[in-house]
Amino acid sequence: MPSPWGVVGGLADLVSHGLLLKYVVASLFRVTWGFVLAAILAIPLGLTIGWYRRADMAFSPLVQFLRPISPLAWIPIAILWFGVGDLSAIFLIFLSCFFPLLLTAINAVRNIPAVYINAGRNFGLSPAALVYRVLYPAVVPQLIVGLRITLGIAWLVVVAAEMIAVNSGLGFLIVDARNAGNRYDLVVAGMVLIGLIGLLLDIGMRSLEKVKSFRWSYSEE
Repeated sequence: MPSPWGVVGGLADLVSHGLLLKYVVASLFRVTWGFVLAAILAIPLGLTIGWYRRADMAFSPLVQFLRPISPLAWIPIAILWFGVGDLSAIFLIFLSCFFPLLLTAINAVRNIPAVYINAGRNFGLSPAALVYRVLYPAVVPQLIVGLRITLGIAWLVVVAAEMIAVNSGLGFLIVDARNAGNRYDLVVAGMVLIGLIGLLLDIGMRSLEKVKSFRWSYSEE
């Protein structure tokens, strides 16, 4: 194992060659696209499945069939479809985020107490008003927690995907450093960067939980 000063020296070596920022930006780029695309598709679909029983009956078997398949099992297919590059990694991150967010949205809707939905309907709320005044404030706190957990999953998967499907990023840095003369100072430096960036991403997501508009609860109404 390299010494702490050796790891610092490895980081300095990456900076001097202009690779540190390049690899960090590459990993964040892939995580951002995969995570955002999954959220855009999974959350509305999950809310729909949770809200409409027929949608649940139609999609639930397929979801439960695909959900246990590890995203990493899709690596050969991702490379076959998209080749070695960003699209393969983004696809794998998308898969790793899609099903957790989908299930979070479904469960968030199902956990709304029926008395609040019935009360909204009894007061004559339109479907749009019911969604805005009951569904939205009820599910947002749970969705924020789900997004925070899923972002951590995405950050884990991007490292694994970059070890195989791309030629840049922090995951690639670790494998390349090991293969290029056993540069374990760079291996540990990559691990340190992954941990630090993961911590910063988690802090950023936790800050959303403190936003007043996202902290609605039934007791406040």
